Amino acid sequence: MELEQEKNKDAIKMAWATLESKVRKNKLGGGKERLKKLEEKGKLSARKRINQLVDDPNEVLEIGALAAENMYEEYGGCPSAGVVVVIGKIAGRTCVIVANDATVKAGAWFPMTAKKNLRAQEIAMENRIPIIYLVDSAGIFQPLQDQIFADKNDFGRIFRNNARMSSMGIVQIAAIMGSCVAGGAYLPIMSDESIIVEKTGSIFLAGSYLVKAAIGENIDNETLGGANTHSGISGVTDHKVKDDQQALEKIRSLVEKMGHRPKAGFARSKAASTCSPIEEIYGCLPKVRTQPYDTYTLLDHLVDTNSMDEYKKEYGQTLITTYAKIDGWSVGIVANQRKVVKSKTGEMQFGGVIYGDAADKATRFIANCNQRNIPLVFLQDVTGFMVGSKAEHGGIIKDGAKMVNAVSNSVVPKFTIVIGNSFGAGNYAMCGRSFDPRFMIAWPTANIAVMGGAQASDVLLQIEKASSKKETKKVQDQKEEDLKKKIKTRYEEKTEILHAASQLWVDAVIDPIDTRKWISLGIEAANESPAQEKFNMGILQV
Repeated sequence: MELEQEKNKDAIKMAWATLESKVRKNKLGGGKERLKKLEEKGKLSARKRINQLVDDPNEVLEIGALAAENMYEEYGGCPSAGVVVVIGKIAGRTCVIVANDATVKAGAWFPMTAKKNLRAQEIAMENRIPIIYLVDSAGIFQPLQDQIFADKNDFGRIFRNNARMSSMGIVQIAAIMGSCVAGGAYLPIMSDESIIVEKTGSIFLAGSYLVKAAIGENIDNETLGGANTHSGISGVTDHKVKDDQQALEKIRSLVEKMGHRPKAGFARSKAASTCSPIEEIYGCLPKVRTQPYDTYTLLDHLVDTNSMDEYKKEYGQTLITTYAKIDGWSVGIVANQRKVVKSKTGEMQFGGVIYGDAADKATRFIANCNQRNIPLVFLQDVTGFMVGSKAEHGGIIKDGAKMVNAVSNSVVPKFTIVIGNSFGAGNYAMCGRSFDPRFMIAWPTANIAVMGGAQASDVLLQIEKASSKKETKKVQDQKEEDLKKKIKTRYEEKTEILHAASQLWVDAVIDPIDTRKWISLGIEAANESPAQEKFNMGILQV
């Protein structure tokens, strides 16, 4: 058993080390040479700006560090989508911070840059917490303008959100610490308060070259849109500072003076240690993903000691529903049980599969948590809902629909951690990205797809064979097993968590020992936003 746990531990640690090395590389942005050139201009890098702004750089949550990974390679890549997004504390207050990375294509906006910025604004809006913009960008990356400019969730949505957040009373502060041009000029000025740095900060709808071309006027960028112009002549900006350091100090001073509003009132007691050491959590997850394991063992590494009150333990056992505490916060946990269990009728049920009775139980539990103002935590390792004639005749579709309904209409904050598999409709019922979890994070060996690679390759092979027959070709010309392996490899590349992270389907891939930290800080942020509506599931199929 100990040998098996060591193998499990090695597998997940190796997977994490591979992803962590990519994150470390991304933190260099456009590379050491560009970072050096930035410093020579008297400017701090995006990450140094954030580190100096927050109370404790070690207590931040970074969103989308792997966004745009393996994308835009024909343009030299776009590490972390060219923008750094974190949730951290400034003067004791939880804030979202968005910092353009000027070492990546001068901070230009790629399609994924816009998506990541929109995600940052979404987090601020959901949790009603301040958002700080550290602006240093050349504007839209022109070769890809057709993919970022005109659609609903493209570049313009940023400014719509600026206006909506202002109406919601969500504080927005922008510091212009470099270029801010064209449409991007509206972002800091649609914020509640703006700061501009002398000499390095500039803001204008059109730079000097475009002005010359458009109307024949000869003017330099500093006179056109520098700090002195906008602080003393146009009145566009509110504060002028001499350097990056002063800009960051000004932001801290402004945040420190903000008043407080009523909180959501989530219960928190003194945090307790876990029943089993969090450092040993690596051994819980089997190296072979189809191998069953007991999810209760994993929970012992996550929840505070002796804090679990399990709901309907003997019923619908392929889902665990339990009240518990994590770092002192009261939570309701919905977790896939991955070991084979015996149902109330005596039949054996597959681990990781959602059966009708489990879906019914989860629906009621989610309603209970909403009634009692308890945040929900979903631990996903799900292969989907049960299939077959027995399940269909038993009404699995309506049972699953009830669970999806409850998740959809839940008004308490939801947090989703993809531990292992996240397949099919199980992804939806267990609060996948479409169902608005406040954070959706994943462990390094997780997979997200319609189905597993083995099943998918069987299906796709049959399609390929059928297609070959139509074209009067013979699949037998190549070994069927080789073809299946090729299909499986191609499919699994898109199911690996790195692909999901690059697309921002998850907010972050994390070291498993940081799971409690993410949940705790996430609930702390969510506590700033009382529910705006009552829980109502609407009409349920019975």
